[in-house]
Amino acid sequence: MQVKSISLEDLKHTAQSVISQISSSARGLEYHKKVGELIEGLEEESRSDMQHLLESFLHYMYQNEASDIDVGSEGCKGQIWYRVHGRKSPFKMEEKLTVKETDVLLQNAITPSQREILLKDKNLDFSYTIEREDGTSLRYRANMYFDLDHIALNMRKIDDEIRPFRNLSVHPEIAKALSLKYYKYGLTLITGITGSGKSSTLDTVIDANNRTVDSHIVIVASPVELIHEPIRSVVRHREVGRDVPSFKEGAIQALRQDPDIIVIGELRDPETIMTALEITDSGHKTFGTLHTSSAMESVERIVGEVPSDAQNRVKARLADVLTCVISQKLVPSLDGKRILAKEILLVTPSVRAAIRNDNVNEIYQMMAEGSELGMVTMEQDLQRLYQTGKISREEALNNANNKKRFLQLIDEAE
Repeated sequence: MQVKSISLEDLKHTAQSVISQISSSARGLEYHKKVGELIEGLEEESRSDMQHLLESFLHYMYQNEASDIDVGSEGCKGQIWYRVHGRKSPFKMEEKLTVKETDVLLQNAITPSQREILLKDKNLDFSYTIEREDGTSLRYRANMYFDLDHIALNMRKIDDEIRPFRNLSVHPEIAKALSLKYYKYGLTLITGITGSGKSSTLDTVIDANNRTVDSHIVIVASPVELIHEPIRSVVRHREVGRDVPSFKEGAIQALRQDPDIIVIGELRDPETIMTALEITDSGHKTFGTLHTSSAMESVERIVGEVPSDAQNRVKARLADVLTCVISQKLVPSLDGKRILAKEILLVTPSVRAAIRNDNVNEIYQMMAEGSELGMVTMEQDLQRLYQTGKISREEALNNANNKKRFLQLIDEAE
């Protein structure tokens, strides 16, 4: 696809007509409020043309196998950027966009109520859907925010199909821990850095339960990404900011909705983390995600979120409710794509004792020696991927949490 096949002239013409009506002295929120007002007063054809232009860039993500797109502000240098198999680079454009032109383009993509949130919080999380010619739809997770007084946007492609559970390649004991059929309550954490595929793994686990158990699943997310069609379960999707004010409030409200499984899309603050522990302790099966890179770091993060005088109580509660931790990374593979590497902790009586007694460092060795239960450390999984020819030694070492231990594993194997 060549850039010249996407005309930028309509955008530039419309943007200029908007910008020319704003005082040159207008800055910050005053400027952006006026941009929004003028956009709402544009003719439908002009707004439709700008929407079509943005959606043309989004359609290109599928042709280019891109996971993310970035638009707007000085940080993009007037270009459209894509992340393809982990690497971010600009789209080749014959003509660049000014920051004021992208301000208009991006404000045109949101509703008046969303614009109010953006101007108030300087940040907006939302989902975005476009229709294909064949009648199917493409969905994106979007974050719009301020960057040096101008508006920037990141959109991440939401997979339109769920990966089969067998693709996770987990041990039968781990599969049981993830299933409501075998474990009626308990907290499972899916962890990793941004872009590590946590949401995809979580959707796979939700889908597996939806297909195998008669239950009620309540999903609280920001935003709601993949929509799960009810199969054997009632599935509720509650989007933070649209259906419920916060993750914490959504989780608390879920307790009054007769749930079997409660999914908290992100444990992003102490209040939500404590709420997750409490609702699990009340006898529910709970799933959530954390931005941590290992099972041990996940335990330390949860305990560290509370004041020191409350940590013993939190350790005891976490030891009681934690069932499983899956920490994952998407590692560049030798075929130019990315492959999943994961660390898995199944919480056994020995692990529970280590959490209670603040001996978190012992957990690593338990994972390393727990293969008969499906446990594996990140270093062991990276070693497997390297020795089976999926990834390079350099990428394996770069992604190891414990590089010294990874090198020891390689030396022992060779």
